[in-house]
Amino acid sequence: MPQYNYFQPDNNGHKSFELPGAKPHYNPDRPGQVEHIFLNLVLDIPQQRYQGTCAIRLNPVRSGIDRLTLDAVNLTIDTVTVDEVSQAFDYDGEQLHIQLQQPTEAGKVITLAIAYRVAHPQRGLYFIAPTKHYPNKPTQVWTQGEDEDSRFWFPCFDYPGQLATSEIRVQVPKNLIAISNGELVGTEELKDAKVYHWRQQDVHPTYLMTLAVGDFAELRDEWQGKPVTYYVEKGKEEEARLSMGKTPRMIEFFSQKFGYPYPFPKYAQVCVDDFIFGGMENTSTTLLTDRCLIDARAAIDNRTTEALVAHELAHQWFGDLVVIKHWSHAWIKEGMASYSEVMWIEQEYGAEEAAYYRLGEARNYLDEDTSRYRRPIVTHVYREAIELYDRHLYEKGACVYHMIRAELGEELFWKAIATFVNDNAHRTVETVDLLRAIEKATGRNLLFLFDQYVFRGGHPDYKVTYSWDGDSNLAKLTVTQTQAKDKDSRNELFDLKIPIGFGYVGGSGGDKIVSVRVCDREQSFYLPLEQKPDFISFDVGNHTLKTVVLEYPIPELKAQLRHDPDPLSRICAAEALAKKGGLEAVKALTEAFQQEAFWGVRVEIIKQLASIKLDQAFKGVVAGLQDEDARVRRAAVEALADIKTVESYKAVKPLAEKGDPSYYTEAAAIRALGTLAGSSLVSDKEEKTLKLLKSVLKERQGWNEVVRAGAIAALSQMKTSEAALDLILDYTELGVPQSLRLSAIRALGAISTGQANLNLERILDRLKELSRESFFLTQVAVVNALRQMETPKAIAILNSLAEQTPDGRVRRIAEEAVQQVQKNVGSDKAVKQLREELDQLKQENQELRSRLEALEAKAT
Repeated sequence: MPQYNYFQPDNNGHKSFELPGAKPHYNPDRPGQVEHIFLNLVLDIPQQRYQGTCAIRLNPVRSGIDRLTLDAVNLTIDTVTVDEVSQAFDYDGEQLHIQLQQPTEAGKVITLAIAYRVAHPQRGLYFIAPTKHYPNKPTQVWTQGEDEDSRFWFPCFDYPGQLATSEIRVQVPKNLIAISNGELVGTEELKDAKVYHWRQQDVHPTYLMTLAVGDFAELRDEWQGKPVTYYVEKGKEEEARLSMGKTPRMIEFFSQKFGYPYPFPKYAQVCVDDFIFGGMENTSTTLLTDRCLIDARAAIDNRTTEALVAHELAHQWFGDLVVIKHWSHAWIKEGMASYSEVMWIEQEYGAEEAAYYRLGEARNYLDEDTSRYRRPIVTHVYREAIELYDRHLYEKGACVYHMIRAELGEELFWKAIATFVNDNAHRTVETVDLLRAIEKATGRNLLFLFDQYVFRGGHPDYKVTYSWDGDSNLAKLTVTQTQAKDKDSRNELFDLKIPIGFGYVGGSGGDKIVSVRVCDREQSFYLPLEQKPDFISFDVGNHTLKTVVLEYPIPELKAQLRHDPDPLSRICAAEALAKKGGLEAVKALTEAFQQEAFWGVRVEIIKQLASIKLDQAFKGVVAGLQDEDARVRRAAVEALADIKTVESYKAVKPLAEKGDPSYYTEAAAIRALGTLAGSSLVSDKEEKTLKLLKSVLKERQGWNEVVRAGAIAALSQMKTSEAALDLILDYTELGVPQSLRLSAIRALGAISTGQANLNLERILDRLKELSRESFFLTQVAVVNALRQMETPKAIAILNSLAEQTPDGRVRRIAEEAVQQVQKNVGSDKAVKQLREELDQLKQENQELRSRLEALEAKAT
C-alpha cells in the first residue's frame, strides 16, 4: 500500500477531511483470540434498565499477560471472575482494566465473566416506549453496534479485528418476542416472562451482535429451506410484504453473483421504531427503520426501500462473512453493498435503469467532494470511525467497484469477486486482500486504479472538444484534465484508458470504438475514420468516475442526444446543448423529450430545458407535467419552481390542489407552489397559497408524512411571512408525527433568512430548546436548520450542541455548520435586496432574449 503524508494532504483547494483532533487510529494489540461471547441478560423494560453477565472465552496469544483491558462505557460493573475466581479490576467509565491473579499461558483458554448493570443507556441499546406526547409508540428494545457502540451495552474487545461466535440469552416480558443472531436454540416460559436463547455458530465481530425485542408480527418466507423472516409492528403486514417480499429472490441472485451460497442459517429483517440509520446488517438479522415500509401508492415511484433491502442483504457476504480488519477499509463492504443496489436494479429493471442509478451514486459523491471535503477512500486518520461513513465510502466505493468490473470484464470480475469471498470467508480483510484476489483470479494488477481512486482523493475533470477534418478524414479530440491547474501538477493528473465511440445514424457507417490513454493535462488525438461520424461518445459506457464537459458542435450533440445507446451519454449531450442555449437547443431538447423512451433521460432533459433562460423553454418543461412516469412529472414540477413566473404558478397550482397518484410528485407540487409564492416575482399569490397549505396540513395525512412535509417545505420558502413561520413553529412541537416534526425543524433554517429580527429570535430560541433533545435525528435536523441561518447567534447553539452531543456524526456536522454560518453571515438585507433586484433584471433580460431569438428565427 502506498504511503502518503496524511497530515498535509494535497486536496487541490478542497476542504480537509481531517478536523482538529484527528489522529491515526490502529487496532489495539491482541491479548489473544476471542473464541466466544455469551450474554445472559434480564430486561426491565418499564424502568429502561437491564442486568446480566457477559462471558468471554479467550485463547491467549502469549504467556505472561497479567492485565486485560476491555471496552465498556457507562456500565455498572459488579464483579469480574476468571474461570470462576474473583479478579481485581479498575473501571474508569470507558475501559475495564482487569488485574489477573494468574498470568496467562499461551494456548490455555480462560473465561472472563463480568456481571454488570445498565440504566437508561444513551447508546448501543435503545428502549422505545409510549410517552405522554406519543402514546401510540410501540414498546421495543433494539441495539446498534456500528461503529464502536457495542461497548455501550456490553463489555467487549470492541474492534472489528476480533471474530468470535456468540450467544444471547435474554429474559423479556411474556407478550414480547426477542430476535438475535443465528438460530433460536430454545425458549423458556416463566411466570410473567419468557426467555429466548439465540446462538450464532459462525464467527463475527462485536459490532454485528444484535438484539431486537417487541410485539412483532412475524411473516415467513424461505430460501432453499432456510427461514427468511420479516418482523414488523402488528397491522403492517401488508407493507412488510410489499417492502421486503423480494428478499428470497435477492438471496438467490447474490448467492450466484458472489459465488458463495448465503452463509447463515436464517435471514431475518426486523423493522424497528426510531432507528437511527436506514438499516444495519447484523449477522443473519438485519435491523431496518420502520420508515422504509411502503404502501401501494408509495411503491409507484419509490425504489429506496428495495435498494435498502438489497444493500443490507449484500452485507451478509461483504461485511459479515468477509469482515473488515479495521474501519479504514470499510469501503470494501459499504462500496460493494452500495454497488449491489446497482446490480439488483440491473437484474430487476434493466441496464438503463442501473446506469441511471449509478449516475445518482456518482453525483452524490461528487457533491460531497465539491461542497464538503476531499479525502482518500482508505484513511486511518480521523477523530471517530463513524466519520468515515460518508459518500466517499458508500457511493464512491460503489463507483470504484464498477470501474473494476469495466476494467476486468464480466467473466473475470465475477471470478475475482468469488475468489475474494471464498478465500476470505469467516476471516478479516484489508484493501490489499481485494487486490490479491483480483490478481489471483485474473492475473491483472489493478494497483494503478486503486492508487488513483482509493488511496488518494479526487477524480478527473475532463473537458473534451471535437472537430472534423474533411480533407484528411480525421476526427480531432482534445482532452483537458481541468482539475490540474497547470502543466506541472503531475500529482493531480489521472492516467486512464478511455474508450471513444464514433456513432453513425441509420446504418450510414459502422460504429467504431478507439481506446486512448489520457494521462497529460491536455492531449489532442487525431483519429482516422472512413467518414464523418454523426456523434462522438467520450468514455463509451460511462464506466469511469469523472466529470465531463463536452464542447462539440450542435449537430453532433443533437445526434448524440437522439441516438447514443447509452443513457448517460444522452444526458451528457443534453447538458452540453443546454449550455449552448438559444432556440436551436430548446427545440432539440424539446423534440428529444418527446421521443425519448427512458424516463431517466426525460427527467434530465426537463432539468436542462429549465436551465435555458428563454421563454420558449417553458412550453417544453410544462409538457413534463403530463408524462406517464411520476418521476418525470416530479422533475417538471421542480423545474417550474426554478422558473419563477406567474405562468409557472398557474401550471403547478392544479397539481398541488388536486394531488397526484405519486406522494412525491404531489409533495413537490405543493413545495413548488410555496417557492413560487415566496418569490418577489409572484408575491401576490402568497395569501391564497397559505390558505391551501393550511388545508394540506389539516387533511392530507399519508405515508411517512411526505405530502405534509411538502407543505412545510413550501411554508419555509415564504420567507417574509410571519403566518408561515407560526405554522412551522406549531409543527416543531412534541406530539407531531416524527417525520413531519423533523421537516418542520429543518424548515426553520430556510424561513429564517427573510424574517424580521423579533421572529429571528423566536426561531433561535426554539432551535436552542430543540438542541437539548437527545434523539439523534432531532439533533441532525437542528444542525441542518442552523446551518442555513445568516446570523452569528446560530454559532453559539451549534458549538454548544457539538460539545454536548455523544454522537460523533452530530459533532462533526455541527462543526462544519459553524463554518457555513460564518459564510452566510455576509448575506445581510442589502445583499438580499440586490438579489431580488437581480432576479427582476434576469427576468426582464430573459423576455428580451426570447423576443430576439424569435425574431432571428423568423428572419432565418
